[in-house]
Amino acid sequence: MLRAIGLMSGTSLDGVDAAWIETDGVRVARFGPALTKPYPQEFRAALRSLIAKAPSLAADDPEVAKIAAELAFYHAEAVAELGVSADLIGFHGQTILHLPKLRRTWQIGDAQALARATGLRVVHDFRTADVSRGGEGAPLAPVFHAALAAELEKPLAVLNIGGVANLTFLGTRGEILACDTGPGNAPLDDWAMRHTGIPCDRDGMLARRGRVAWDICARLLSHPYFRRPPPKSLDREDFASVIAESGLDLLSPEDGAATLVAFIAEAVAIAPLPAPVRRWLVCGGGRRNPALMDALRARLGAPVEPVEAVGWDGDALEAQCFGFLAVRALAGLPLSFPETTGVSEPCCGGRVAYP
Repeated sequence: MLRAIGLMSGTSLDGVDAAWIETDGVRVARFGPALTKPYPQEFRAALRSLIAKAPSLAADDPEVAKIAAELAFYHAEAVAELGVSADLIGFHGQTILHLPKLRRTWQIGDAQALARATGLRVVHDFRTADVSRGGEGAPLAPVFHAALAAELEKPLAVLNIGGVANLTFLGTRGEILACDTGPGNAPLDDWAMRHTGIPCDRDGMLARRGRVAWDICARLLSHPYFRRPPPKSLDREDFASVIAESGLDLLSPEDGAATLVAFIAEAVAIAPLPAPVRRWLVCGGGRRNPALMDALRARLGAPVEPVEAVGWDGDALEAQCFGFLAVRALAGLPLSFPETTGVSEPCCGGRVAYP
């Protein structure tokens, strides 16, 4: 058993999640403290701008290096604020581009600087090995979900709604299947920021006051992504153009938010699963949006609950996952599988930076 600190900066761009976990990469022995360190608004805007420009940037671009160094600084601060000892760090970094069909995925963050700042080994670059072998590189959480849910009744689905939404299906015979279902909070956050100046639809208040434009929702659901079989994954920006051309901008702020909530929920509902699930457990920021949770309950035909219902910490789950995956990487255990990312065979990943 090793003590790991997992660090996650997701596509919602809201900050660093940090969490302590004790594990051997197969079982979880203990959870420890966790925290979220929000990014300053200026840094969040810089990340958002970098993502928009990422397809045209070179790996050695000075702007990328500058933001990667800042990112490592905020992550080191999160580790310090956590205030616990550990054997290693699992550092996801910040995804700025994800194009698995071109065998390219790009997570920035100076792992060497983080190792020097913390004095700990830093396992990073979790996705490249999978993508280079023909996998989608995402989602990587299913093997962690399976470890957590070992004693729970199956079939079970774990739905993570961050900037992108993804699900893990856990079957009665030990099957683990996964895919990104579609956009998650990202377009809704962008919409709320543009119309209210607040970087999310807090408590679903905007969407609750609106009416769904079902014709626009249907237009969004006609995207070719939804006809692809899983495993499959998304970049944060994959739906930006279709959303821009959908007519959403003709709606009021309230109706636009309601329509995006319906779209997110419909995309989850049409995800192909091998069997009906008994229960949906929801993690990520989306579980805090009552309008979105109500939309999911109306469409999924099974109980939909936040992961706290089974004693998990929904705010820390992704960070815990990368602590778990860091230990797996050191042990040479696979992080991804043909059924979760489409990789040709179970795939190990991760590289280690030393202090």
